Amino acid sequence: MTAPRAAYLHIPFCHRRCFYCDFAVVPLGDHADGAHSGSIAAYLPLLQAEIAASPNPAPLSTLYIGGGTPSLLTPEQMGQLLDGLRQHFGFAPGAEITLEMDPASFDRPRLEGMLALGINRVSLGGQSFDDAVLERLGRRHRRRHLFQAAGWLRQARAAGELASWSLDLIQGLPEQDLPHWRQQLQQALELEPPHLSVYDLIVEPGTVFERLQQRGQLPLPDPDLGADLMDLTGELLRGAGYGRYEISNYALPGHASRHNRVYWSGAGWWGFGLGATSAPYGQRLARPRTREAYAAWLQTPDAASAQAHHQPPFDEWLMVGLRRREGVNLEQLARAAGLSAADEGSLQALMAPWRQRGLLLVEGRRWRLADPQGLALSNAVLRELLAWWESHQPAASP
Repeated sequence: MTAPRAAYLHIPFCHRRCFYCDFAVVPLGDHADGAHSGSIAAYLPLLQAEIAASPNPAPLSTLYIGGGTPSLLTPEQMGQLLDGLRQHFGFAPGAEITLEMDPASFDRPRLEGMLALGINRVSLGGQSFDDAVLERLGRRHRRRHLFQAAGWLRQARAAGELASWSLDLIQGLPEQDLPHWRQQLQQALELEPPHLSVYDLIVEPGTVFERLQQRGQLPLPDPDLGADLMDLTGELLRGAGYGRYEISNYALPGHASRHNRVYWSGAGWWGFGLGATSAPYGQRLARPRTREAYAAWLQTPDAASAQAHHQPPFDEWLMVGLRRREGVNLEQLARAAGLSAADEGSLQALMAPWRQRGLLLVEGRRWRLADPQGLALSNAVLRELLAWWESHQPAASP
């Protein structure tokens, strides 16, 4: 396999931990900023050291800087990280460089400073336009911050300073109904983001939301309403010209995230930083989730093993492939995984009922979930596929 051309940098610091969040983050308080944070200053050299130690560098075509809240860093700090990547890897002409930014974590001068570094795509973490909902989510920003930040991004794009930007929203929130969600989507469309990521709320272990759910204090939409919310999302966004190229992602023509497509295509990527996951040659490796453990890990031989050459497992190929609009080449995957003809036939028999219901489409050698019905039921399809893989994996082993 060739050296990856995509990289992810994890900046774990944020103002506060949202109530649904189980990411590897370090809350620093509502007034934290990279300009005066000792924690951020101590972390960045560790990140630079991991970048510099990665082998077989090739120019990067995509870079995604996520978190946490990377926009807590100053442009000077961000510039040092980009310089480290440029010196070690280099950037291919036209590279997509994305920065996650949270409303209320930056002002216009900071945005301009980031764009001057070569960042050409921004992912704005809005989540909701409803102040009461934002408070229940544990978010720091409010609706006015979201509109202000989106306004700056629109101006930057109109001026040719920003190639694209994306807005994140969460559907399936407590007490959400169809009229409320329709209103949320209409406000999002008013802002004209070239890209929208619409995620279903997942109650993760160890979060505030999990504790509320266990106490019966988290009134989530029932599954039928959840499906209706997804249908409404697809209907409104298709009507506004957005194409659904992955289960949770919609884009105007030419604005699909090139970096995200790396994950879903099965291609490799570098991952750097506390809690980050890498898969440069297929096998995933997650870094430790605390600062102390991450610093210690960088001194061990295990740090280098993240770059070992391995093929990704068949089930992972299948899962990420079926999330995409174009689906997967099942015959190619089966051959790469060493499945026997009998196993491939068994898999096709398993998938036959989904085909008969029109939820799974076969076009030539490609298998894909129908939009929107098949994508809405993707979790059920993937659960069956994973169960099949677990029972057939020994037969596929060399």
